[in-house]
Amino acid sequence: MKEATGELNMTVVTVVAIAAVAAFFYAFVWPSIRTSITRNTNCANASCTSCTTKGSKAECQCSYIDADGTEQSITCSYPADEAPAS
Repeated sequence: MKEATGELNMTVVTVVAIAAVAAFFYAFVWPSIRTSITRNTNCANASCTSCTTKGSKAECQCSYIDADGTEQSITCSYPADEAPAS
């Protein structure tokens, strides 16, 4: 009986540890990943009007149409040699 209780305790500790890691991921890591994905998608769908090259990066003033159908402004960063033509 003691052996079964020990295994149950280890199972509980494992489940709690997995839940703690998952909670940390969803509370701190996932929001930044989701923001990055959204920003990259918006930049991929944007049309850029002007770009400024700063070293090996180009920052472009762009606009895109959001899900509501309104035009939104965004600043997108690209490698200097891959910046969209203005």
